[in-house]
Amino acid sequence: MNKSAKIWFVTGASKGVGQRLVRQLLARGDYVAATSRTVASLTEAIGPASEQFLPLQVDLTNDQSVRSAIAQTVKTFGKVDVIVNNAGYAQQGTVEALSDEELRQNFEVNLFAPLLVLRHALPHLREQRGGHVINLSSIVGYQGGYAGWGSYVASKFALAGLTESLAAEVAEFGIKATVVYPGPVRTEFLSSGALAVAKRQIDEYTEAKASLDLHLGTLHGHQAGDPDKLAMLIMQAVDVAEPPLHLFAGKIANELAAQKAAAVQRDLEAWKGSSEATDFVE
Repeated sequence: MNKSAKIWFVTGASKGVGQRLVRQLLARGDYVAATSRTVASLTEAIGPASEQFLPLQVDLTNDQSVRSAIAQTVKTFGKVDVIVNNAGYAQQGTVEALSDEELRQNFEVNLFAPLLVLRHALPHLREQRGGHVINLSSIVGYQGGYAGWGSYVASKFALAGLTESLAAEVAEFGIKATVVYPGPVRTEFLSSGALAVAKRQIDEYTEAKASLDLHLGTLHGHQAGDPDKLAMLIMQAVDVAEPPLHLFAGKIANELAAQKAAAVQRDLEAWKGSSEATDFVE
């Protein structure tokens, strides 16, 4: 094994950004354990198992399945350096219309699955006194003003907040954490087969309906983000000595983040006096 190569654990690797990342990692000589719901989907998309590549069938919502996958990664490669929580999906639907099942399943995959991975990976990183966690959020996990996407937005905000807290928690062990906020990326993420649309639709919510039509009819297939370049950005962030905690990807993401920062600043300034008046008088 090349001692300078890194060992990666990547979830949701059979398609999209995860697949592109794994391909590039293998091409440069790194070692990768990749997960999907079936091994067949991984070998079809990336190739057969090899000295460098460990395809794993994992149910990311099942504790034992995740525990076994992390253990098999460490047994195969001797350790793990980078954890990439990439798996996730978008759930459309207004807050009023979403069912409990739709909400909980979205959070199960987008938030609780990464937590399961971290629970079983962090003991190894902590023992090694080093490593890097990459959590794939979305620009909607920072700027959430999109009608009809409350569940997805909330799950990605939660993942971003988790990453911030995690970074503070594991810094003493030399472990880094980065939350990635991509703008629209040209993958199958918004295809009718991948996007979950709420069973109940309320016609009065015209903004939510317009947003759904935009994403399915206009945006899909024309997203500005290049998944290969996003994968390269993630690799670059892992390779530097001082990686960012917040990593925005793409011009649209940068613009929306700047708009959000400016809006928050305006609210801070407008309400500063009233806000500070809520403290006890010294």
